[in-house]
Amino acid sequence: MVVIYPWQHQAWEQLQQMRARLPHAILFHGPAGIGKADFIEHFAQALLCENVQPDGQACGACASCGWFVQHNHPDYRRVRPEALEDEPGGEGEEGGDGDKKSKSTKAPSKEIKIEQIRSLADFMNISTHRQGLRVVVLYPAEALNMPASNALLKTLEEPPPGTVFLLASNGLDRLLPTILSRCRKFALPMPGHAEALAWLKEQGVPDADSWLREEGGAPLAARAQAETGSRDELDALLHFLARPSSDAALRNAEKLSKTPLAALVAWQQRWLYDLLSVKLSGVVRYYPRYQKELAALAASVHTGNLLRAVKSANERRAVADHPLSAKLFVEDMLLDYTRCCSPV
Repeated sequence: MVVIYPWQHQAWEQLQQMRARLPHAILFHGPAGIGKADFIEHFAQALLCENVQPDGQACGACASCGWFVQHNHPDYRRVRPEALEDEPGGEGEEGGDGDKKSKSTKAPSKEIKIEQIRSLADFMNISTHRQGLRVVVLYPAEALNMPASNALLKTLEEPPPGTVFLLASNGLDRLLPTILSRCRKFALPMPGHAEALAWLKEQGVPDADSWLREEGGAPLAARAQAETGSRDELDALLHFLARPSSDAALRNAEKLSKTPLAALVAWQQRWLYDLLSVKLSGVVRYYPRYQKELAALAASVHTGNLLRAVKSANERRAVADHPLSAKLFVEDMLLDYTRCCSPV
């Protein structure tokens, strides 16, 4: 059963105040790795529940809840990139041997495509099965490619009666302003460090504090990384960032290019934050394991160069999901950092 997390209870209470006059589209936004997808699916189940509880929670026992938990509710659709459908609980609506064969020969798409939005037309144009709402959950909204964004926009401009769209996004700046203007925005905040740490320890995550810091305070991301049991890719990058050189950049580029590029840039952004923070105040937030290396590098790097490196990393994050060449992307990233972090 989809759950909400301890740090989401206050947001859940605030959300219930909107139930009386429910908008046709709500855009839930906040940092990655805090449980936005689970939160909106929990809300979707509650909207479809036939015996909703006084606190707004789904009853978990009615026919509607049973269908929802089995991922076959006739008045519910979930839209997300094909790459996420390998996760446990994926709907797999296409199914069939032919579909499996095509997926095995081509990497699953990380985009939400126009065909996925168009496929909602029949769903929205027929009567609901239980005379209640239709609910469409879509995440991450920034995965919408341009044709899909435009198709969704047309639907949001003329929303079908009785249909509610629940979207989630890790970054509003990556969405079309016209889509933003047609959704009610609802912020889901990052939990406090102590609350997130306590939850991770309840989940039995070893070395929870380090994992949590390295994932920017996002508890679900920290748990996911801890479950891999490996920091090899992260440490390979951090070892380079601690002692940058052109030769090392070229040596490491090919190996690091196999890492998801968005994660690679995020790790570098956190390193640069720590480096600037150490230089200005002596404080390390994300990588306390590298306190000594950060201090040594901070002593030799010019503040202006660090600020240029931060700007470059921010610009690189905007294109990390669609590089022309992963290896060239990483080479450029490491060489640019090497230039920016050359000694004073």
